[in-house]
Amino acid sequence: MVKNIKTALSLVVALFPALFFSQEIKQMTANEVAELAVRNHQQLKVSAKNIDIAKQNITITKLQKLPTITASTSQFYLGNVIAIDKDFSNSTTIPMPHYGSSYAVQATQLIFKGGLVNKSIELAGLREQLSELDLEKNKQDVKFLVISNYLDVYKILNQQQVFQNNKKLAQERLKNIQKFYQQGMVTRNEVIRGELAIKNLDQGILTLKNNKKILNYNLSIALGLPIDTEIVPIEELTNKESGIGMDYYVNLAHETNPLMKSAKTNIAVADKNIEIIKTDKMPTVAGFGGYTLQRPITTRNPVLDMYSSGWQTGVSLSYNIDNLYKTKERVQLGEIQKDQANDAMTLTQQNIDMAVNAAYVKYQESIQQTEILNDAKKLAEENYKITEAKYLNQLAVQAEMIDAQNQKLQSELDYANAEINVLYQYYNLLKSTGTL
Repeated sequence: MVKNIKTALSLVVALFPALFFSQEIKQMTANEVAELAVRNHQQLKVSAKNIDIAKQNITITKLQKLPTITASTSQFYLGNVIAIDKDFSNSTTIPMPHYGSSYAVQATQLIFKGGLVNKSIELAGLREQLSELDLEKNKQDVKFLVISNYLDVYKILNQQQVFQNNKKLAQERLKNIQKFYQQGMVTRNEVIRGELAIKNLDQGILTLKNNKKILNYNLSIALGLPIDTEIVPIEELTNKESGIGMDYYVNLAHETNPLMKSAKTNIAVADKNIEIIKTDKMPTVAGFGGYTLQRPITTRNPVLDMYSSGWQTGVSLSYNIDNLYKTKERVQLGEIQKDQANDAMTLTQQNIDMAVNAAYVKYQESIQQTEILNDAKKLAEENYKITEAKYLNQLAVQAEMIDAQNQKLQSELDYANAEINVLYQYYNLLKSTGTL
């Protein structure tokens, strides 16, 4: 079937080059489609930005290791001071320099907080890993999506070939019917039945043609190709790794499926969150230093309109006593979240096991269905030949002939679809393991 499609396509291109001068025909395998989608699909570009955001958060978290430096200044108007007796009987106005200003620089450096900064950096690193795993999951989804569309194009090409072959047979049969009609052996309605059969085939061919246009358009956008690109599948229709048992795929999924890795990483995130909460039980030790410059000097009388400066440095120790009873509850919350992460991992593993089992069974089923439908196709072809011989010898009516043709057409379509379904189920199996 694949060779027939390739041969037919080559002949059409050779005989009618003018039809293709503005359209690029691109022959591709499923792997080539998947790789191109990974490079160009817009969804993956959006997901990749989450990794950049996570990396930038790590950089921002690392800034907590640097000292905090503040600079401040104030310019102000200083009013005169009014001195009042204790019994409020007399008051005296003391003139003051009216212009005042102050300048200060203060720096603090965290020395110890139970490893809070390092643990926060490690937590940010785990979140980066989650972003990478999320991107990997999206890659699997995008690959499977474009491969599904690719296989739909493949299926349509096979169906078109089936319809064209049956149309040729219907046209030959119509010629025989017209001869019979001219000889008065059949009535006009027999000719009409034959013409209607061809019209039905034309309708099917038209629908397939338009469906292929839609799929090609969507695929071209997903792959970053010009929208008028004609994608021609050349994937071999051979069984892939059908002899490997299900246990192999289940174990592979446990090791490589990004959902499983994300579940394990979420447990690590919960552990790290508990460690960060526990740092609240530790005191905060910080170094500090500062310099101030201020005028006027108001600590003496009379006031001096001069600058006074001073600097200081030292170590501060602080501890929130309420953390003795608050932190315990927060740690308990963290433990509950960790239990939830463990349960989520178990659930994820169960879902993956079920998905792999279903995909593996369906893959094996698709192989067996192909064999069954191949036998059915041969029987339908044999029935068609027998009925055709009987019809040509006036031993069967047109209705029997059309019925035989419909059975033949349906069996060929079913077989063509079954061949593609084997590939679809195989790639679905790979997606369930996270190795597509």
